[in-house]
Amino acid sequence: MTMYMTLYLVLWGLIATVAMATILQASQELGLSRMSLPFLIGSAFSANRSIATVLGFVLYVFGGWLFAFLYFLFFTSIGIYTWWMGAIVGVIHGAFLLVCAIPLLPYVHPRMASEHHGVTMRRQLEPPGFMAINYGYQTPFTTLLAQAVYGGVLGACVQIQHAMTSYASVTGKS
Repeated sequence: MTMYMTLYLVLWGLIATVAMATILQASQELGLSRMSLPFLIGSAFSANRSIATVLGFVLYVFGGWLFAFLYFLFFTSIGIYTWWMGAIVGVIHGAFLLVCAIPLLPYVHPRMASEHHGVTMRRQLEPPGFMAINYGYQTPFTTLLAQAVYGGVLGACVQIQHAMTSYASVTGKS
């Protein structure tokens, strides 16, 4: 991987993460979901709500960058560089998060109650439940939409770069 490709991936990962975070935050502000992934991540490290939100957002963006590299490896491994493949991978990724990963949070998050053990002085966050439905009935839809946009943006960026590289190699322009 060239230095330019690495820089492009960092940029694309940031763009895709910002798009996904915007959709998820808008879904909160519109009352469609109460789930805040940055807050959930940050509150695992700090009990202070303000610090948890900021720290969680920084970790969330960093995670978005890391996942951009995994998406790129997937695109490269199958040889398909398109926005729609990115959107499909994003929906699959989102379904995995909703069905498998997010319901595990009460078992690893130090400040989250579980469905089996109620709220304590330390564990005060509501557990997400299956598909994070405890955070609102629209949460699965908004999460899948945000993940599809994340994957679609990454796929589109890689598609554009791949097309430009192919064009340059055919025409001899760089």
